[in-house]
Amino acid sequence: MTVYAVNPHTLKTQIDAALGDLVKSSAVALGELTVVVDAANYFQAAQILRDHPACCFEQMVDLCGVDYSAYKNQAQSGLRFCVVLHLLSVSLNQRVRLKAFVTDDLAPVMPSICGLWSSANWFEREAFDLFGIVFEGHNDLRRILTDYGFIGHPFRKDFPMLGNVEMRYDAEQKRVVYQPVTIEPREITPRIIREENYGGPAN
Repeated sequence: MTVYAVNPHTLKTQIDAALGDLVKSSAVALGELTVVVDAANYFQAAQILRDHPACCFEQMVDLCGVDYSAYKNQAQSGLRFCVVLHLLSVSLNQRVRLKAFVTDDLAPVMPSICGLWSSANWFEREAFDLFGIVFEGHNDLRRILTDYGFIGHPFRKDFPMLGNVEMRYDAEQKRVVYQPVTIEPREITPRIIREENYGGPAN
């Protein structure tokens, strides 16, 4: 039996009802539903989306961090860091994006959802590594893409383009060593500014 995808506006109504007062905002754009909740309600909302019969999001497809400072070349307004989940219901053939903004820009902490979806494990490690978001309750939160001695979080907007240090193999010491960056900053790809309706229908 074929299960047809739920209309995103119908899904919005169902999820708004399932989450109730936990919903801070919800909107359909480009055929996709995005639901925003407060950080304090993040875990509870995720659990409801997994377990509620109108939701049944059995799979967590993706989890990532977003740094909203200088987002779209605009000055930051509101909280800086956001955790974004993409959830999939195979049984009901529907998808949703769940967002929660971290309340502390200086020490971003969110609850881990590894207990809800085991697939969150490496995704949370990645968001920790690249954005510095700490997932409380994660049982093995350590860097996953950068070296253990890496300094900083490279997907933050204020991270230096060339990094803070570089590493090389020292033949005399017979080990990898860290040293200050020696590469001179240079721009090898010109910035391209397109017209506002570039690629659209001609007038």
